[in-house]
Amino acid sequence: MSVESVESVSAQGFAQQSLAVLQQITESARADVARAAELIADCVRADGVIQAFGTGHSQAMVLEVAGRAGGLVPTNRLQIADLVLYGGDAPSVLDDPLLERQPGVAARLYDLAAPRPQDLFVVISNSGVNNVIVEMALRVKEQGHKLLAITSLTHTNAVPAGHPSGKKLADLADVVLDNAAPVGDALLELPGGGAVCALSTLTGVMLVQMAVAEASAVLLAAGERPPVYVSANVPGGFEGNLELEKRYAGRVRRTAS
Repeated sequence: MSVESVESVSAQGFAQQSLAVLQQITESARADVARAAELIADCVRADGVIQAFGTGHSQAMVLEVAGRAGGLVPTNRLQIADLVLYGGDAPSVLDDPLLERQPGVAARLYDLAAPRPQDLFVVISNSGVNNVIVEMALRVKEQGHKLLAITSLTHTNAVPAGHPSGKKLADLADVVLDNAAPVGDALLELPGGGAVCALSTLTGVMLVQMAVAEASAVLLAAGERPPVYVSANVPGGFEGNLELEKRYAGRVRRTAS
């Protein structure tokens, strides 16, 4: 192992390389973030809900979209566990690690969410080729919704489509935010092959928050106040949030987490 390899596979090496990518996307994604912000602002104006979906570690970005302090109130988290929480399936169904590859799962999740036509979908997947991800994107577009995708174009362009349609998430989206993650997601190359330390969560969170900030700017410029959550751990925060949620009663789901 060379001295250079030892230094790059380190806390400082990851910090330097990941910060460089974050700096890069603040510029390269600017136009796409602006387009994403318009979709978000249009959804909020139309009394829509932003429906966010991802599997695996992409759920971390879903949590950035839906139901967090400083985030927009009209947001909903879709997850495979909804089959149990809202669909009546036995908890044992979640024991199948390949559940996300089974046909029909996304259609059920969509129906359980009961979205309205003006709802915006945000679908997040680093590879953009998992069956349930593409199936959800197809369903969303068939039903006439706008679709915002967060994915790695480097990864998705390097792998074959996994869905029978031959489509990938990026092919179906109205706007794509490229998280700039490498193939396989891990950033630091190991001597002899392989890599360590995933990047997509850092860059995905950056893109989500940039889009929310820009959407809020669009709303403010039009004289509209964005409906935003306050931390439940500040005085009056919990009660204030409940009041804001009344407008979307029955349309946003908040379970224990």
